[in-house]
Amino acid sequence: MTARKSRPRRVAATEGRLKLHRRVLVLDGRVCTVITVRPGTDFRFSTNRFHDTWHVLSDWRGARVLSRLLWGLSYQRRPGTLVVIDTRHLDPNPFDGAPADPIVLVPTDRTVFTRKSAAALSRRLPLRDRPDGTVRWQTFGLEPAVAEVAAWRERMFAGADEYSAPPRGRCRVERYGRLLVLAGSGEWLRDWAVGIARLGDDSCAGMDYTYLDEGADGEVQIFRQYRRMVASARQARAERCGVAGAPPQAAELLWSRAAAIRRRGMPALPGDSRINARRVGGTGC
Repeated sequence: MTARKSRPRRVAATEGRLKLHRRVLVLDGRVCTVITVRPGTDFRFSTNRFHDTWHVLSDWRGARVLSRLLWGLSYQRRPGTLVVIDTRHLDPNPFDGAPADPIVLVPTDRTVFTRKSAAALSRRLPLRDRPDGTVRWQTFGLEPAVAEVAAWRERMFAGADEYSAPPRGRCRVERYGRLLVLAGSGEWLRDWAVGIARLGDDSCAGMDYTYLDEGADGEVQIFRQYRRMVASARQARAERCGVAGAPPQAAELLWSRAAAIRRRGMPALPGDSRINARRVGGTGC
């Protein structure tokens, strides 16, 4: 008798304390504490590269969890700590159904993560062994920081304040092998966390986005219909690419086919179909 597979649990994305798994791994000769989202939860993410920019893609709930992961990581004191979102929480990207890359979050103040580290970690993914323990991920300061930024934006738009970027050290959004690495100082991680936590406040056509650095090499983008888009992209790729191993069609054809599947499946809704297929992580409304 086979074990019954349990459905992912819907955990609140706005909890001040997340329960996460902890593992101790040796990567490139360094002892690392690897934090992962528990496999029983239903937070979903994807990645792609478009317009020379790496994108992390999700829905509102995924964005809230990602912001909390970054915020908590920015305050970690243990050297070698990093966060991994591996295949258990990844979807094919919602445009052409191509596989997503595992995502690694690195606090550069505390953790050295090299290409050799990435290769060693990649060989271990997905992490299916028993975790060494659990952690309560505390993010109590995030909401006040988001409120402070919202108040500052109101003052700026009213002409009562000016923008002045504080020094935040260095950051990078780069692919190491098959891993998408988001690395930065504590200041950068907190800056990203606040921007991601605000996603949805200024949504246009069911989509919102925020850049991950001033050079726009990274971006987090959310869609109101993210899961529906993933399902249609997966179906479009299966139809167009046929058996496993067949070369995929041009991305534009898959985007168009996925949009057609969504329109056929249910009435069109704001933010659906062609506007998103054309933008693939684009740059605004």
